Amino acid sequence: MRHVWVTGAGRGIGAAIALAFAREGAALSLSGRNIETLHAQAAQLQSLCPGVKVHCSAMDVSDTHSVAAAWKSNHTALGCVEVLVNNAGQALSQPFAKTDMALWQQMLNVNLTGSYLCIQAALPDLLAVGASGKAARIVNIASTAGLKGYAYVSAYSAAKHGVIGLTRSLAMELAKKNVTVNAVCPGFTETDIVRESIANIVAKTGQTEVQAREALVLHNPQRKMIQPEEVAQTVLWLCSAAAASVNGQSIAIDGGETM
Repeated sequence: MRHVWVTGAGRGIGAAIALAFAREGAALSLSGRNIETLHAQAAQLQSLCPGVKVHCSAMDVSDTHSVAAAWKSNHTALGCVEVLVNNAGQALSQPFAKTDMALWQQMLNVNLTGSYLCIQAALPDLLAVGASGKAARIVNIASTAGLKGYAYVSAYSAAKHGVIGLTRSLAMELAKKNVTVNAVCPGFTETDIVRESIANIVAKTGQTEVQAREALVLHNPQRKMIQPEEVAQTVLWLCSAAAASVNGQSIAIDGGETM
């Protein structure tokens, strides 16, 4: 039974990833800012997958001490972390000229530094797992914004480009230690983050919600929103034996947008 730590696990992509691993029989540590949301997610998982072990830990992904405390809580409850999924993230939009230091730093702290802090916390566990002969995995949820640029999200895009750079460098360092590191890069996905983006477009442009949604869908050659379950299945595959030689990759789930 693998111990899988999922950050930002209370909703959206994180919740879908947790469910996918629960169905595979993993023991789950769910971390996020709202402990009530996590407990509700844990109850749902235990209802859908009877017998699944779920531990919840409140965590501010941008705070060193909070991340360290969450890892300690997870480790005490379920043992060594074997899979780390860095999913916690936040996307705020603003024209570059109006992007102040507070917004810039917030995007870096949540989307890039948060991944760094969680990897630092879990790395001793992951290395111990790898040294024991088991396969350890790190999967960073990046974005197509880490592979290309989008207007009005320069801070977010810069942070996600950083996540991909971190993924590639760390994959090289850990390649001989039985630990793989990969990134998954979804396009616009049916989540609260995208719903908030649509609301922002409506507020700033006067478009209807349907028009704003269609404008985002146009980025995808298949003309659809990505579903959280599609991202979850890709993460699940990267953590399987079939993907043992996949390392340092940034896998786009975007209908061909970034090909």
